[in-house]
Amino acid sequence: MNRSTVRSNEEVRYRAALYVRVSTEEQSVEGYSLEAQKAFLQDCCIAENYEVADIYEDDGYSGRNIKRPEYERMMSEHDRWDVLLVLKMDRIHRNSRNFMNMMDDLNKMGKMFVSATEALDTTNALGRFVVDMIQRIAQLESEQIGERTYLGMEEKARTMSNTERESRTMGFNAPYGYMLNNGILLSVPEELNVVRGIFKEYLDGDTMDGIAYGLNRNGQLTKRGNPWNIYNLRNILHNPIYAGYMRWDDLYIKHFAQTAVSSDEYNRVQELISAKTRDSKKRNIKKIPDELE
Repeated sequence: MNRSTVRSNEEVRYRAALYVRVSTEEQSVEGYSLEAQKAFLQDCCIAENYEVADIYEDDGYSGRNIKRPEYERMMSEHDRWDVLLVLKMDRIHRNSRNFMNMMDDLNKMGKMFVSATEALDTTNALGRFVVDMIQRIAQLESEQIGERTYLGMEEKARTMSNTERESRTMGFNAPYGYMLNNGILLSVPEELNVVRGIFKEYLDGDTMDGIAYGLNRNGQLTKRGNPWNIYNLRNILHNPIYAGYMRWDDLYIKHFAQTAVSSDEYNRVQELISAKTRDSKKRNIKKIPDELE
């Protein structure tokens, strides 16, 4: 990289922001661990005579979007560093548009970008073209990982068979009314009673705003300790788990944990919600199929 266009290396020691990331999908991939990335980048700083300004690590975050706490902190603290250093380009972004937007921001701020294992020079047109091509390949790989993950989950949903003795999930966090114990779905009776009340009030003609107001007035909070609103209530009313089924796309997997409502009650709620939706494009009713009963 021709760093003389920014400042002379003889005049100042560059301050480097070391960014490392690993997603849930990559946790077990050799060479992608956070510790391995940090060690490599720290060695690079020694070789390049960089001063480590800070290390920003996002553990368990996808590179497909920019909503990552440490990435956001790093960009907000851009006055603290001169060089953004990563192991590979796909550690910082897996979306070509997000990457190029970041590069535009770095150029405006007078910052440099260094990919330690790819030796890319982003100070000229050819280097930027190569960066764009590599980033598009990384995005393709990311989308292929997503497709394979989806197909794997679909196969799991099709082959999952729960029993009265134990019911397993697709790997999701247990919603309000339930908990997981060693992967087994179990009910939380006091929460499930609240869910029964929510369904009953809605079937009796109350609105989501009215139900939320009543719950909050009585000091009842969500599983995360937040007040109730129409959004988390809608999640409750649309979730077939309360009628005995987990859903993956259009597949329904029966579970044997305690339920809050019958399939008929659940389906009636879906019809009511759809009838009250003004936008006809959003009236997509997903009811539990009759043949499952």
